[in-house]
Amino acid sequence: MNRKLLILGSIFGGTAVLLGAFGAHGLQKVVDASAIASFETGVRYQMYHALLLLLLGGVLTCSEKRKNILFYLLLFGVILFSGSIYLLATQGATKIDFTTIALFTPLGGTLLIISWGILLYTFIKR
Repeated sequence: MNRKLLILGSIFGGTAVLLGAFGAHGLQKVVDASAIASFETGVRYQMYHALLLLLLGGVLTCSEKRKNILFYLLLFGVILFSGSIYLLATQGATKIDFTTIALFTPLGGTLLIISWGILLYTFIKR
């Protein structure tokens, strides 16, 4: 499980850097400042959770079952939260109406909050 956590953390971290560079340099002329700010929020939260995955896989100790639960919560949480923000922020450039997926953002955020709650419970239980 540690290997999966480290691989996912690395993928999320690397793509956060790529998407951050794209947002900073590629979106400036095609979307407005509020869309860029939203895009940056998605990148920031993706990076935060990439770092959490790396900590879970390399440093923090908890049961394999709990790590497995956290893996999937973080995987789907980041995809739904950050992914929906990326699509919504770039809809001005793509001319594709992504407003129907706006409900995925709070769902993804809820999954991320649940993962932090499980982590807190793990630490309190120690």
